[in-house]
Amino acid sequence: MECISVFDMLKIGVGPSSSHTLGPWRAGERWIAELKEEGLFEQVTSIKVHVYGSLSLTGKGHATDLAILLGLSGADPEYIPIDTIDGIVNTIKTEHIINFNGERQLDFNFKEGIVFHRDFLPFHANGLTFEARLDSGATSSETYYSIGGGFVVKEELIHAKENLKTLKTFPFPTQKGTELLDYCHQENASISEIVLENERSLRSEEEIDRELHRIWDTMLECMYTGCHTEGNLPGGLNVRRRAFDTHKKLIGEIKYNSPQEWLEAIRLTEVKFRQILKWVSCFAIAVNEVNAALGRVVTAPTNGSAGVIPSVLMYYMVIENHDAGFDEIKKFLLVAGEIGSIFKKGATISAAMGGCQAEIGVSSAMAAGALTELLGGTPEQVLIAAEIAMEHHLGLTCDPIGGLVQIPCIERNSMGAIKAINAAELALETDPKNTKVPLDKVVNTMWETAKDMNSKYKETSEGGLAVGVNLSDC
Repeated sequence: MECISVFDMLKIGVGPSSSHTLGPWRAGERWIAELKEEGLFEQVTSIKVHVYGSLSLTGKGHATDLAILLGLSGADPEYIPIDTIDGIVNTIKTEHIINFNGERQLDFNFKEGIVFHRDFLPFHANGLTFEARLDSGATSSETYYSIGGGFVVKEELIHAKENLKTLKTFPFPTQKGTELLDYCHQENASISEIVLENERSLRSEEEIDRELHRIWDTMLECMYTGCHTEGNLPGGLNVRRRAFDTHKKLIGEIKYNSPQEWLEAIRLTEVKFRQILKWVSCFAIAVNEVNAALGRVVTAPTNGSAGVIPSVLMYYMVIENHDAGFDEIKKFLLVAGEIGSIFKKGATISAAMGGCQAEIGVSSAMAAGALTELLGGTPEQVLIAAEIAMEHHLGLTCDPIGGLVQIPCIERNSMGAIKAINAAELALETDPKNTKVPLDKVVNTMWETAKDMNSKYKETSEGGLAVGVNLSDC
């Protein structure tokens, strides 16, 4: 079994896609690290990258090529100043030179250095091969697979659960929902308490709190930025940002000077049902507009679904509990991360493998379960909420127009957030004895549905809205 931390499921990175942007970026960094381990880095005279399958078919819309350049340049997606990205990329394109890991200047022709292949590698839909020519004339190459949520693996090491820690360090190893419930009963603990004990086996309490603070601060900053940025999104679809206009109507004349003051200001606004729906949608859309513009977001569990969890957590803080603070944020993120890990272990969080049910469906389930615990639900009800949310996303396809994470992706975050809140309320009114579909069954069903789904609905832009709506219509 895999040992997946909440910090594996909730990664800070740059949009628009965790599998098509963050994954290739991390793969580039990893390739460089392996070249150094093998003593080959200083021998490299030229580099070329081959991109396959879904990464190729929607790669340019997902900025896969730009992410590869940034990874090979040694930039860190967690910390790179967003306003420097265009400059780095433009320098490579115009000067035909890449600063390899920020250490060595290599000739690099952007148009020829990244090759997009329409064929799929057999192991996974998101494959890419890095190739280096050495000063001896020999060639060194490595192939990586971006399997969703920023996770990157190599085929020959997948059975060793590459780049994931082993479960030997977890006191409560969990593969399925039933095992998680057993631990809760055994320890008389909530799900967040069980997950926290697992995290404590990996890092100190201070580090856990610091990193969870950083994740929430990134989420809040992302919502704030999206709600205060006007104009059209890049990419050619001319999609107008909607969070700005919605927020302007909802916030009224209330004054504030920071994201935290903004949160407090929202608590003072009207909270009728329609306003609540609009606020939740506004938060979710804001995040994914930032994501679509190559902004910094938190994979939750992916970039394409990054708006659901922060918007539902924000809903709890500004609508349900005005006294909520870091303790509630911590519980929410711990529960959300654990539910996401169960889906990753039992199914997939990659749209290229499972369609959008693997992204928005999983994020909605994560948010629903986490909200249920904060609202006083039992561990059983937490899993019921996650099951309800996923059940009503089963079969959801991934068909982005133009390969961009914009239509229908941005709106889907709004719908996933609203479904999560409704799923939590349904679960809180459910007696676990009357449950017909346990979480583990819906995880299995999602995976079977994913395997049955036609490849044109798995992030290839070869079916659905991607072919039903022409770019010229936009």
